[in-house]
Amino acid sequence: MSDAATAPEPDRVEGAPHPRETPRLIGQQAAEGAFLEAFNSGRLHHGWLITGPRGVGKATLAWAIARFLLATPDPGSDDGGLFGDAAPMPDSLAIPADHPVARRIAAGSDPGLFHITRSVNEKTGRLRDRIVADDVRSLNHFLHLSSTDGGRRVVLIDSADEMNTQAANALLKMLEEPPARTVLLLVSHQPSRLLPTIRSRCRELRLAPLGAQDMAAALEQAGISPDADASALAELSAGSVGEAVRLINLGGVAMYREIVEIAATMPRLDRARALGLAEAAATRGAEEKLDLLLGLTDLFLARLARGGTLGPPPEAVPGESALIARLSPSPHAGRAWAECAQMIGARARHGRAVNLDPAALVLDTVFKIQQTAAG
Repeated sequence: MSDAATAPEPDRVEGAPHPRETPRLIGQQAAEGAFLEAFNSGRLHHGWLITGPRGVGKATLAWAIARFLLATPDPGSDDGGLFGDAAPMPDSLAIPADHPVARRIAAGSDPGLFHITRSVNEKTGRLRDRIVADDVRSLNHFLHLSSTDGGRRVVLIDSADEMNTQAANALLKMLEEPPARTVLLLVSHQPSRLLPTIRSRCRELRLAPLGAQDMAAALEQAGISPDADASALAELSAGSVGEAVRLINLGGVAMYREIVEIAATMPRLDRARALGLAEAAATRGAEEKLDLLLGLTDLFLARLARGGTLGPPPEAVPGESALIARLSPSPHAGRAWAECAQMIGARARHGRAVNLDPAALVLDTVFKIQQTAAG
């Protein structure tokens, strides 16, 4: 059981509700349907690996499954008695917000749920950067408790990628000898980082990036009113609600528009605008914005590289498609932009490692893009 009221929450996106507070899963009907099919058929697997890009709703799905499992009787267990009708098979994971299980999970107090995430190091008072073996071994006490309510228990690990080797081995033992009536839900952004034996003992639910319409609905549910349109956010965030929230918080769409408009002046280059971009990245406390600027620059170069082979992608900002068609009209040009992206990425990583002046780093990046545009 998690102490949600006081513990730091590494699985919360700043500016958005925690996944356990998100009432409705949006845009992932295929994954929801696959789980319900297994549940209704009586073939509920003991381990579920929930995968997909970061921020597309994996944790929201995991919490929805946890609420559902703790609030819903086994299929066929309620047959309506001698003259009653059998309870219908559920076709949704949704549980009413006023249901006792939903209220207890929202408060972090449901005795049938155990939530594992990175814990606080008692010596430093800070969050660990990994899930350690003691976090997983603490499950033993929970699993030896008597079953609650319908007798089912749920373990939710977010994210399983963050387990160190000892923690992963401790979890593997539980997957090899699963406790009765216990379901383990593993959220994973990069399943390739998990032990192959852990992956082989879980059934995978893969979530897809959200389109513009689902992105708008997800942001509305989170109580966020973006200044930019949802299609721009869907393109720049690769369909990730978490990344879209970050873009909104840091003005990422406006930043990407400035990158595109500066590139539109190439190969001559509007130096005044380039200097303005560099100075904005060098202001005090702008480290997070600098990281976002470098990330969006890398994204723009990747879109240029793909454009040379596949044609311009859907526009993220006005004029981008025409610009990509002009700067990357052929596979040869696409390869040049891919090489440019690789070089700029290496230089940016080196510059950050040696604490190069941010303005100089941004200008170096812009001049390298200009050089490629001219070539």
